[in-house]
Amino acid sequence: MSEHPRHVLFVGIDGVRWDVLQSVATPSLDRVADVGFATPLQIHATGRSISGPSWATMFTGTLTGSHQIHDNDFTRARLAEHPDVISTAVRHREGLQSWAGADWLPLVTEESGGPLLALGGYGSDRNRSPDATPADWYEGDKQVTDRAVAALSSYDSATGSITFVYLHAVDVAGHKLGVGDGYREAIIESDRRLGAVLDAVEARPTRADEDWLVIVATDHGHRDEGGHGDDSVEERTAWIAACGTDIPTDADHLMVEQADVAGHILHVLQVPPVSDAFVGVPFGTRTAPITSEGRPSAAR
Repeated sequence: MSEHPRHVLFVGIDGVRWDVLQSVATPSLDRVADVGFATPLQIHATGRSISGPSWATMFTGTLTGSHQIHDNDFTRARLAEHPDVISTAVRHREGLQSWAGADWLPLVTEESGGPLLALGGYGSDRNRSPDATPADWYEGDKQVTDRAVAALSSYDSATGSITFVYLHAVDVAGHKLGVGDGYREAIIESDRRLGAVLDAVEARPTRADEDWLVIVATDHGHRDEGGHGDDSVEERTAWIAACGTDIPTDADHLMVEQADVAGHILHVLQVPPVSDAFVGVPFGTRTAPITSEGRPSAAR
């Protein structure tokens, strides 16, 4: 790993079914996968195929039995003992800059027992109304993306950064429309948003002297008719794409778990995990699935 300043961009695109993703043109996601990897994975058996447990596992590097987020209500979460990687990294690395934004408010605000991310962040409420239209879904994601682009453009190079951008339109389309043309259009639109934040990174005047880790991931899939939370392959298959610092490129032989998002972020930022229950490892180092008891399966 070089001694260039280290920066992390994590883009979460909620509810994107892996098999449907393969049938849609996603040039921005391809930019990541072509110089890194994109691979499906199975949600760990200890967690349901819903947003709360999956994002919690990706951010804390621990399983549901530890972080205690079983659904989309975070009231009983044990995030003090198992904190998210953004707050962990900011506490550990002096001067590390951070930004987070989402229009699913429990991630970044106190709604439903949140925030999952202890430092909070920008929350768009454009999608809150039950009468919200596709235009509202896209506007909510645009508000998040525009602010993310501003943050990515303004960071000081020397002290590094970590940024989380959450896009919600695909999941909302799945719930309201099922997995059809509207769902596919939402994937295409989200890919455009991903392209905007990738462009912001590449446009930085100091980009050539920086190390950037880019991770893009989803939390779960959807049934054909829309909805998730059960145990079908379509619902329990998630995926991760990544490129940049210390990223392997041989996806055909790559084993990953959702907890490894946190594992690789802390590895790149050279921050030790706080929780004794941390099971995430850097991408490319996992040799076996995490056990049902949540014990690590590869050296960190």
